Amino acid sequence: MTFAIQLEDLRKTFGHTVRALDGVSFDIEPGTIFGLLGPNGAGKTTVVRILTTVLRADSGHARVLGHDVMTEPDEVRTLIGLAGQSAAVDENLTGAENLWMVGRLNHMSKDQLRVRSSSLLEQFGLTDAADRPTKTYSGGMRRRLDVAASLVAHPRVLFLDEPTTGLDPASRADVWAMIEGLASEGTTVLLTTQYLEEADKLAEHLVVIDHGKTVASGTLGAIKASIGQDVIEVALADPTGLEQVGQILRRVTSGRPRLDRSGRRARASATNGTSDLAAVIGCLSDAAIAVDEIGLRRPTLDEVFLALTGTDQKGVP
Repeated sequence: MTFAIQLEDLRKTFGHTVRALDGVSFDIEPGTIFGLLGPNGAGKTTVVRILTTVLRADSGHARVLGHDVMTEPDEVRTLIGLAGQSAAVDENLTGAENLWMVGRLNHMSKDQLRVRSSSLLEQFGLTDAADRPTKTYSGGMRRRLDVAASLVAHPRVLFLDEPTTGLDPASRADVWAMIEGLASEGTTVLLTTQYLEEADKLAEHLVVIDHGKTVASGTLGAIKASIGQDVIEVALADPTGLEQVGQILRRVTSGRPRLDRSGRRARASATNGTSDLAAVIGCLSDAAIAVDEIGLRRPTLDEVFLALTGTDQKGVP
């Protein structure tokens, strides 16, 4: 099988000290949504820039649909689309004119472009705004137009670098639905994101990189299972007892509890699962701490990311 994307021991250093990539390797099957996660400076955008022929790797191999990105850049460019972190549309052109410009740069005929731009404007809900200057578009509309522009030339592989950054929840949901639709039609999507819930919802396979190295890869379920620890979560009726609950969790689980004061919740990884949960319940009862909820669950992607990289944040750019 020809993979849509293959990376083998990819390395890139900036200057003499900044090692952006230090042996990253992974494969992506055709027609899937693949999530690339990592904290600030992990190397995600460097991977995308190399795969889209914008940047050359120092060593290693990178292929798109069997074509080497360093020795066959022209062939690779005919196969891919890219929507970067900021919408790359001309604000002085209309939505239709932006698509037309991209098509002409890709040597498409006027007849081809007429059909393609009309189809994309309809697909992305922009038909009514097609003749308006892009500077009048909302952030969500600009982002949808940017992705539409990346699809004008029918790319078989699409790179989306943090496609929903800065969008409101409704616009983000629209973009999510669009990405799922593209994959269902056979487009391979490599998605970098700063929203863990986005990767959780969309990506069939994930790679987590940190300091230029791959720290985990596989399906979301497999990565969660690799952590090997369930999570005890306690919701309190009275938030004044939160610190005491944290102390109990620390003592029982020997882990580092995380306290959510606004949500009146405390949680900690539990190596021994149900036995740790029973011990926590006993300690809470002895301390006469009123509890709204308590339970044992699998870790969320946020918690997996924290365990893998030590970075505690809701989003990872």
